[in-house]
Amino acid sequence: MPAIWEEPDFDDHELVQVVRDRASGLTAIIALHSTHLGPGAGGTRFWHYGDPAIAMRDALRLSRGMSYKNAMAGLPMGGGKAVVLADPAGTKTPEMLAAFGAAIDAMGGRYVTAEDVGMSEADMVAIAARTRHVTGLPAKDASQAGGDPGPFTARGIYYGIKAAVAYRLGKDDMAGIHVAIQGTGSVGGGVARLLAADGAKLTLADVNAERAASLAAELGAEAVSADCIMDMGCDVFSPNALGAILDDAGIARLQAPIVAGGANNQLARAEHGQVLAARGILYAPDYVINAGGIIAVALEYLAREHGQPGSLDEVHRRLAEIPGRLTAIWDESKSSGRPADQVADAMAQRLIGR
Repeated sequence: MPAIWEEPDFDDHELVQVVRDRASGLTAIIALHSTHLGPGAGGTRFWHYGDPAIAMRDALRLSRGMSYKNAMAGLPMGGGKAVVLADPAGTKTPEMLAAFGAAIDAMGGRYVTAEDVGMSEADMVAIAARTRHVTGLPAKDASQAGGDPGPFTARGIYYGIKAAVAYRLGKDDMAGIHVAIQGTGSVGGGVARLLAADGAKLTLADVNAERAASLAAELGAEAVSADCIMDMGCDVFSPNALGAILDDAGIARLQAPIVAGGANNQLARAEHGQVLAARGILYAPDYVINAGGIIAVALEYLAREHGQPGSLDEVHRRLAEIPGRLTAIWDESKSSGRPADQVADAMAQRLIGR
């Protein structure tokens, strides 16, 4: 087995920590990619991994993505991520959450966590009993930032899709624009509802077919099986499930001029951005378009650390900056001939001192 620093996805991470608590059954990985701009911020993913090596890869890739995401969003936060290795039954106990909170607290503020796949607002409240370095906690009133970051992520993606349609298709509204949405959970479902309100034509798919069918019935959309959503002829393919779907085979299946969605690490490998560009597909770098959630929870955390409530108005002001950031990336990509993901990566690396 190679050393951790020989792993393909290791990118001079500052710290990679395996957490084991025998009493509770907790096994977790906490990866800090960079604290150049501030404490590493990124959610905790609770997932059953058939192979621990895949869990490590997820932690490494996701933490690097958070460094880039936070930097590009203009947040004074570095990049970190945690994965909790669930058993096949998805067993989650108060004791596990307490042990995980204690492990975060022992890092002394170098890592700040929030909810991600498999974790909830209630889980963050439980973790907060053991550490203050947690965010995504319930807001005390409707004017404050806080709570589930999913709706903020969804709204940022919605703004980004509209920007991509304007840039690539020259259309200023979404009426009649066909969007194929992969994943209809908190984020993908939120994107679908926002687009439906604008009159977009939607095709939905999810590994939970009943969830996709229910949302399709609610919105007057079409539901298809999860294994054929990437083959749909459409204007926008919007991946909002798990990552690494844009590999050689996946990109060859696409029949859309735009890829814009919230899944993390959509490109299977670095070279796949060039493959997309070679096909003339406009790509919205994932960590730029899906920054809404971390914007909300980071501003919540930073305000709380200064004894103040987080401003919901400030969150929405920051979300509205996402389209301009994407447009700047696409403009530089067009003028330089480099694919959009490489342009975004270079921008982010400069910001984190690399």
